[in-house]
Amino acid sequence: MKFPDSNLQTERLTMRRLHESDGDALYAIFSDSATMKYWGHLPYTEKQQALDSISDHLEHWDAGRSLCMAIESRLKPGLIGTISLFNFYEDCRRAEVGYILARAHWGTGVMSEALKAIINYAFFDLNLNRLEADIDPNNTASATLLKKNGFSLEGYLRERWIVGDQFSDTELYGLLRNDYLPTQAESV
Repeated sequence: MKFPDSNLQTERLTMRRLHESDGDALYAIFSDSATMKYWGHLPYTEKQQALDSISDHLEHWDAGRSLCMAIESRLKPGLIGTISLFNFYEDCRRAEVGYILARAHWGTGVMSEALKAIINYAFFDLNLNRLEADIDPNNTASATLLKKNGFSLEGYLRERWIVGDQFSDTELYGLLRNDYLPTQAESV
């Protein structure tokens, strides 16, 4: 898969390739226990974990394996979250989407705006047919975000993840290109 060198832009946001200089902001997000409550691993305890994550994301981007973009406000540059496409199955034209946002920006509509941009990019630029999202069933804010953007709950997987020493269930959401396109035509 070939990813863009250019940024994705929305009215309020720029989504761009991660930089090493994002380390402090990424660490702040991933070390916050409230932000990480429903994430697939425990909060970071060292800044090096954020730097290693950035390095891994850049390597995966260059290899065409996954796309993790920094989200920043167009008014005040600086990473406030990330949005990703990963687990590409090119033969089936599908991928998973994931996202995280600094707590100070919760409830502002930022993630909905970023999600719409990445959905459009996935369906129109990458020509994918299906997007999937895997969330903790207790994460009602994420479920609301996905439903608002056209995703449907498709399944419940018990004890799919182990985070720390705790088993965690998963709700699986999906969005098909053909289900999304009519909503795009209605919003024009």
